[in-house]
Amino acid sequence: MRRWRWLVAVATVGAGAVAGWMVFRDGGTGAVATPTFVDETADSGIDQHFDGEGEFFEGGGLATFDCDGNGLPDLYIAGGSNPAGMYRNVGTVGGPLRFERLPSPVTDLGSVTGAYPIDLDSDGVTDLAVLRHAEGNAILRGLGDCTFEDATAAFGIDPGDAWTTAFSATWEGDNVLPTIVFGNYRVPDTIDCATSVLLRPDESSQGYGTPTALTPGYCTLSVLFADWDHAGRADLRMANDRNYYRNGSEQLWRVEPGAPPRLYTEADGWRPLQIWGMGIASQDVTGDGVPEVFLTSQGDNKLQSLDDGAIGPTYRDIALQRGVTATRPYTGGDVLPSTAWHPEFADVNNDGLADLYITKGNVDAQHDYASKDPDNLLIARRDGTFVERGEQAGIASFERSRGASVSDLNLDGLLDIVVVNRVDNVTVLRNVGVGSAGEPQPMGHWLALRLLQAAPNVDAIGAWVEVRTGDEVQHRQLTIGGGHASGESGWLHVGLGDHVTADVRVQWPDGSTGAWMTVDADGAVVIDRTSGTAERWRSGD
Repeated sequence: MRRWRWLVAVATVGAGAVAGWMVFRDGGTGAVATPTFVDETADSGIDQHFDGEGEFFEGGGLATFDCDGNGLPDLYIAGGSNPAGMYRNVGTVGGPLRFERLPSPVTDLGSVTGAYPIDLDSDGVTDLAVLRHAEGNAILRGLGDCTFEDATAAFGIDPGDAWTTAFSATWEGDNVLPTIVFGNYRVPDTIDCATSVLLRPDESSQGYGTPTALTPGYCTLSVLFADWDHAGRADLRMANDRNYYRNGSEQLWRVEPGAPPRLYTEADGWRPLQIWGMGIASQDVTGDGVPEVFLTSQGDNKLQSLDDGAIGPTYRDIALQRGVTATRPYTGGDVLPSTAWHPEFADVNNDGLADLYITKGNVDAQHDYASKDPDNLLIARRDGTFVERGEQAGIASFERSRGASVSDLNLDGLLDIVVVNRVDNVTVLRNVGVGSAGEPQPMGHWLALRLLQAAPNVDAIGAWVEVRTGDEVQHRQLTIGGGHASGESGWLHVGLGDHVTADVRVQWPDGSTGAWMTVDADGAVVIDRTSGTAERWRSGD
């Protein structure tokens, strides 16, 4: 069943939704609105722990996607030494966050470190790339109704025995199948860095050929294909853990159809960067149409921005001036440096500015790093800086967080949070805006967007979406990868502030650009490339 025929339940919010923000003022830089998150873990129906010894100190992610066609995001959650779990979303639009586990020998895999949703075969049903430690990675083909089959061998993929913690994908040229990368951490039972691999479709276009080793390997924990200079090509960024590599650094690979990938070097303008690379998030923060890159680490996170006038990947760090270094815990009394994992840009207050969520947590019991290390919720301000609001928003817990998802789980226009914790149960946080659990209230207007084009690449991965309100334009690229062992597919959430309409335009993966289309706020819209329309979806259609 094709995804674009699915019935999508969407709440319609009245035009008065912007009233009553929780407002803080910060040193003359302007007001910021902070949402309230309610912990619904106990009643969520999720009982999932990411557990295990040293091989599961890293990883611990989840895939967020719609596996049964009702528009509500479902969850596939890693378990480490415990079985992974598929959880169907059984909540209602605008209601509490509720899930039920769907046991299956296909999905209840052991040694899972993380997972990413992807419609690999472009049949309209989302598949799963499942990452594992030494037990063989898997491609699970979606069959509909949250059921799957193991299609790893059918696609010609060797599951291998690597310690895999990262995944990304992009479509090159007219290829039926995407180019995919498995990011590998260490060689199991050693302290040696493993080599990650890139797989391209074989000549039959029905499966994959011989993998290409991405050497040198520097203990990779996150990978992301993205158009870093908005030039129409997706290159591969790799975040690497300097705890183990020697004379290595972060990496950016140039990937062009028909050519082997090659590393950017200082001759290209690349500036070497050595950090404890954990996760990647890409977002246009400065408003120039070119994405910045946020990299999580231990003690000092980075926000990399292209130099003005750069003709190559020449980045400078702007984390300090933007207020997103997040070097130490902001509450709890622990003064030691933080350990950051999953970063995600998301507009949690619907004001039209992308905020930044970061999971935090000690690797296990590292004495030189904070043991009480709450997740960050950095709210964007109009002057381009960010301010910490984790404690005020209600997310400042002290579990050892790993992967996460910031997505609208009940389709009420408010982004919720699911966090995978080491040893402890998954945390489920419902965004109620300025309301309460009984009466949630959005803080601003919003859109949920989904792109549709003919196969291959029916989800238009690699496309750029522009959303214009007044004199401001938000630039968002659809990607698969990044974060920390966690990925999302489905609705693209965009906050609109007090605007009740927005103009939307899509630059499709092949570089062609559609017309501007005006759409109403507070609902879901599917943009169909073939028909050139933007169709509104409502509950019961």
